[in-house]
Amino acid sequence: MKIDIERLGLKNVAIDPETLFSFPEGIAGFEHCRRFKLFHEEGKSTVFWLQSVDDTDVMFPIVAPEALDIEYQIELSDADCQLIALQDSQDVVVAVIVYRNEAEGGNIRANTRSPVILNLKNRMGMQKVLQDVHPTLLYRAC
Repeated sequence: MKIDIERLGLKNVAIDPETLFSFPEGIAGFEHCRRFKLFHEEGKSTVFWLQSVDDTDVMFPIVAPEALDIEYQIELSDADCQLIALQDSQDVVVAVIVYRNEAEGGNIRANTRSPVILNLKNRMGMQKVLQDVHPTLLYRAC
């Protein structure tokens, strides 16, 4: 499988289907995107790109919450664990989607209320919408 990643200026990028992450419910607002490849630019290992292979116009920059001094204690329900076939908490990583808020002068913001949960063992993922996030978790990067 090959895709073009226009945002990064890459053409005919070879994708091994075995390396894709499957999101059974997609990402909020992009439920039609269920298969993603995780990339990072060489020399920039802080920001990763979650690239949809179902719609190559859809790409999300994600970072580890620790990179933004955010600490999560997320409780996954049995249904969440079943959705991504999670059996061991050691297999999971949490990431947050970052974006540029043009309405606020282009400041970089993080979506702390809906982190991305990745099961590294079986390459399943989900976006967990948190109902109750303490305001001190909200972070604005300058």
